[in-house]
Amino acid sequence: MINRRQLLRRSLLSAGALSLGNAIQATNSSIPSTSKQLFQHSACRWCYQDIPLEELAERGVDIGLKSIELLRPEEWAIVQTKGLNCAVATDSFASIPNGFNNRKNHASLQADYPALIHQAADAGIPNVICFSGNRNGMKDAKGLENCARGLEPLVREAERAGVTLIMELLNSKVDHKDYMADHTEWGVALVNKIGSPNFRLLYDIYHMQIMEGNLIANIQEHHAAIAHYHTGGVPGRREINSSQEINYPAVIQAINNTGYTGFIGQEFIPSYESKIDALREGVGICSLG
Repeated sequence: MINRRQLLRRSLLSAGALSLGNAIQATNSSIPSTSKQLFQHSACRWCYQDIPLEELAERGVDIGLKSIELLRPEEWAIVQTKGLNCAVATDSFASIPNGFNNRKNHASLQADYPALIHQAADAGIPNVICFSGNRNGMKDAKGLENCARGLEPLVREAERAGVTLIMELLNSKVDHKDYMADHTEWGVALVNKIGSPNFRLLYDIYHMQIMEGNLIANIQEHHAAIAHYHTGGVPGRREINSSQEINYPAVIQAINNTGYTGFIGQEFIPSYESKIDALREGVGICSLG
């Protein structure tokens, strides 16, 4: 005979299973399966500094890369001769802590960026990276206003050149203390204020998991403001496999389901003895079909 305690336990287990089943069904319905992969694979150069760039490009082609990114102008031709592009251009003046939220930086940044924008356009590079800068006691609303003012002439330059300026969202808890563009909402507000298709966000999955989580919902809601994605395992910024907390297959599927056709850049720090094997694994995890 079943006693009250056993009956209650069975009821709770049944209710729990039903709730879990409903949750899974709801999640699956919001991330429908897609067999066709729309985006392309890229890798961030700085994670593989001990591999010569020419060798990295050659090995990258073999594992399905279409780009090696965060390269300076003098490096672009090295990867392009191997059949790759550079998805995101940078140069030495692009500073994470000293960005567009400080009006004292505007003159120098507005002097340096136009050449990079036009060089990128001439080389067929779609994106040029920029940064908000650190708060240094500044209110976020003021920093947003300053960023919009400082970026405005450069966005017009980007429009003429056919290039997209992208501001990276970074975490301010672990890696970039005090960085201002540390939440999706703030970045989207800046995109909306500037109001140009040639200014959007670099959504770094690693950084945004640390700051706010809710990755899939934010990507689904704000994908129109995003021009590029980066990966990385949490915690530790290591490989993006099951040893870390982000469900990358689900996140990548959600990105693909938005119709995104740009690049997804691997930006984890390899811990494997073979860094190429680590990169191959990351590309595989981010491949659909």
